[in-house]
Amino acid sequence: MNPAGALALKLVLTPLLVGAASLAGRRWGSSVGGWLIGIPFTSGPIAFFLALSPGPSFAAGAAAGIMAGAVSQSAFCLAYSWAAQRQGWARCLGVATAAYAAVTIVLSLFFLPALASFVVVILVLVVSLFLMPEQRTRSAAPVVFPRWDIPARMVVATGFVILLTAVAPVLGARLAGLLAPFPLYGSVLAGFAHRIQGTDPAVGVLRGLLLGLFAFASFFLVLALLLPEGLVVSFASAIFVAVVVQGATLVTGRRLGLA
Repeated sequence: MNPAGALALKLVLTPLLVGAASLAGRRWGSSVGGWLIGIPFTSGPIAFFLALSPGPSFAAGAAAGIMAGAVSQSAFCLAYSWAAQRQGWARCLGVATAAYAAVTIVLSLFFLPALASFVVVILVLVVSLFLMPEQRTRSAAPVVFPRWDIPARMVVATGFVILLTAVAPVLGARLAGLLAPFPLYGSVLAGFAHRIQGTDPAVGVLRGLLLGLFAFASFFLVLALLLPEGLVVSFASAIFVAVVVQGATLVTGRRLGLA
């Protein structure tokens, strides 16, 4: 695909995915909204475009880094949720972003094979769910979003995809992958829920995000292992595995009262 075609695909695909995810999250509430944004709507397209250029081998390395980035997202969720017990949404977002950056720096210093990294990610996610603060109430009024909210998310996410794919060859596969999964949607949903509804709905969003990250990690594990073998087979397999895991986490989360 030529550069103009790749850019056109980015400009169309990314906002459509982001808009659809945002509307679905509004329909089913904060926890389920958080669970839905675990789906790699931004980092998935980034991996796809990296597979087109610079190529599948580079994208496989980036996919392994993106998968490891779930650990950074866990740190973000924990930091925001605990800070929210005493602080407002803006400070919580700052604390959570600092936690994400700190863990990302640490991860950039180490390298594990994809399968070993996947095991570490799953363990971190399980422990993080247990460490999340308890929600004091399950009832909350619906979040009232301003009209510009979804268009703003679409613009920001599209710009992020374009920027990261442009600078990825300079950053290298590992660092580009680690930066790709910054929880843009989690930040927006949790921030709005916190500001309008209070602490518990914000924590619900982030607990749901942690549940969704199991499918996220599974998606990128498959890409890291299969991308060198072919673009179509790897993405088809990754999507299938992610859908199965995502459904299983929703069922499990509801049984445990987490979603």
